[in-house]
Amino acid sequence: MLEIINLNDIKEIALKASEVIMEIYNKDFEVEYKEDNSPLTEADIKSNEIICNSLINLYPNISIMSEENKQTDYEIRKEWEYYWCIDPIDGTKEFIKKNGEFTVNIALIHNQEPVLGVVYAPVIDVMYSAKKGIGAFKNTQKLPIKRDDTKYIIVASKSHMSEETQTYIDNIETTKEKELISMGSSLKLCLVADGSADCYPRVAPTMEWDTAAADAIVRCAGKMTYDLEVEKPLIYNKMDLLNPNFVVK
Repeated sequence: MLEIINLNDIKEIALKASEVIMEIYNKDFEVEYKEDNSPLTEADIKSNEIICNSLINLYPNISIMSEENKQTDYEIRKEWEYYWCIDPIDGTKEFIKKNGEFTVNIALIHNQEPVLGVVYAPVIDVMYSAKKGIGAFKNTQKLPIKRDDTKYIIVASKSHMSEETQTYIDNIETTKEKELISMGSSLKLCLVADGSADCYPRVAPTMEWDTAAADAIVRCAGKMTYDLEVEKPLIYNKMDLLNPNFVVK
C-alpha cells in the first residue's frame, strides 16, 4: 500500500487545506470549545473537510482517523492495517494567538507505526515531509541537517511547560551548555528531526494525531520518539488514543 501513495499528493492536500486556513486566520473568527475544553475554529472544521474528502477521493480503501471526526470503535479500528491519522490544525491555541506556530498534520500509519507524514506550517511556509524508504525532508532539503554549534538544544512546549518537563531537562547529562527553545505545535518534533534541536521531552498530555505526522518525519530522519516509561518507540492505534509521556531524540 505504501508504495502506491504519492507523497507529493499528500503535500498538495496540506497546501489546499492551508489556503482555506489562512483566509480565516487573516480575518476575525469565532472560537468555540469542545467537551474537553479544547478550542475549535471554523478553520479546523474546513481544513478537516478538505483533507478527509481529498484522501477519500484518492485512496477510498484507507480508513481515516481525525481529531475532528467521531472516533471509530476500537473493535473495528484495531483491524486496520493502514489508516490516515490527521490533525487538521495542530496548535489551535497558537492559531488563535496568531503567532504562526501551527501546522497541518497528515500521517499514514501501518501496523501501529507512522510510515508517511506531512507537516506544513502555512504562516512560515515550511513543509516537512517523509516516507519510509525514501527519507525525510524540510522543503526540498534532506534531513537531518548538520548543525555546527556546540550547545545541547532542548525544545519545549509554548503552552504546556510542566514541572516534570523541567525536571527531565535538569537531569539531562551532557558536557555541552544546555539551551532551551520554546515552540508551538508539532514543529517541536520537526526541529529534532531536522537537527535544529537535540531533544524534545514531553511530560504533558498529547493525543496520537498530535504527534503521528511529525513522528513519521522524526523516524525517517533517523531519530526516534520514545515512550518515557518503557523507553520503546511510541505506538499508534492503541485502545486509548492518549500518548504516554515521551522524548524525541
